[in-house]
Amino acid sequence: MKRLLVVLSIFAVQGLKAQRSSDIIDYINTYKETAIREMQRSGVPASITLAQGIHESMAGKSDLVQRSNNHFGIKCRSEWKGEKVYHDDDARGECFRSYSKADESYVDHSDFLRNGPRYAFLFEYDPTDYTKWAHGLKKAGYATNPKYAQIIIKFIEDYNLQQYTLIAMGKLSPQDEVLAGGGKPVSISNGVAIREIKLPTAKPVVSYPIGEFKINRTKVIFAKAGTSLLGIAKQYDIALKHLLDFNELTEEDDDVLAEDQLIFLQRKRKSGEVEFHEVKPGETLYSISQAEGIRLENLISNNHLQDQPEPAVGEKLYLQSKAPERPKLATEVMAAATPQLPVVTPDQITPANSSAVTASLHIVREKETLYSIAKKYSITVEQLKEWNKLTGNDLKTGQELVIYKN
Repeated sequence: MKRLLVVLSIFAVQGLKAQRSSDIIDYINTYKETAIREMQRSGVPASITLAQGIHESMAGKSDLVQRSNNHFGIKCRSEWKGEKVYHDDDARGECFRSYSKADESYVDHSDFLRNGPRYAFLFEYDPTDYTKWAHGLKKAGYATNPKYAQIIIKFIEDYNLQQYTLIAMGKLSPQDEVLAGGGKPVSISNGVAIREIKLPTAKPVVSYPIGEFKINRTKVIFAKAGTSLLGIAKQYDIALKHLLDFNELTEEDDDVLAEDQLIFLQRKRKSGEVEFHEVKPGETLYSISQAEGIRLENLISNNHLQDQPEPAVGEKLYLQSKAPERPKLATEVMAAATPQLPVVTPDQITPANSSAVTASLHIVREKETLYSIAKKYSITVEQLKEWNKLTGNDLKTGQELVIYKN
């Protein structure tokens, strides 16, 4: 009898694993195009978005996602003005954002990362470097699970999610997609060339001494990726909690460093050794605070950057006194540099202009008509019908329509 129970238990576990894998494959095939579109719009790698969605929503099966369409476990926070649901997470009855449909959750997830000051440094990473993005999300405090980065990386590698990042960037043809299960191939561009996301300029390379040295009269070492923080604490006879405090880290951060970085062995000073710091490509407020040996809170306060995204490249940060005004933000410079170009039709696309052509998505709302939507985008009803292969004039609430622009 015991042997029979053991055999049945094994089959039950295998069945659960198979079901879970099947759920994940269904999830990928349902949301891969949404993840690709969001990467083209916001720059969040499609592989990361899908892996987070799979994990946070239990492949679309969690109680939270069933009640709220919240695929990424994003909590309300003070700025959230939309619908809410209450769910037990780190504490009982926590407030989570609620959406009318899944696409809204995906858009909000992209905006949450793109506009959040804590996550701004992620967009300096190569979007194809999913390992760095996964560790960066954990470092920024997206989740409390100490194994969060490893979980995200495993989903990406087990289910070949990196291909969707490459498709979004135009580095892999949709025809070369390796289909999961019985899924259909991605179809997002409809003959429109995808704008390739430009990789950020690499961080400035600085050569630091080996072993202990000083920055701004404060003891520091330059630790390589893969170094254990606990190991550093033991080597220099410092309590781990003090080492974390000196470097504005928490116990929830990974013990093993994901990248090379400066680690201070004493508390940093409230002001810098020099008066100003000019922001260079690839730098973040945190990396600047480490490079200059100034406490992060003082750097932020001096430059009026509380609850603000990262400063733009070339801006001057004050290290010894209050700045007369807040520096320009990276997001402001990016928005100003984005050209507003007229709408074109597919038959106007040529080899000369195809790299500048993109497609946006419109979700049909209640009582919207082809005429009202066409008017909103300054296009004709005929264009709208042609782009979306519509034979009639009927629309359904929630229907997705592609709008071509250059």
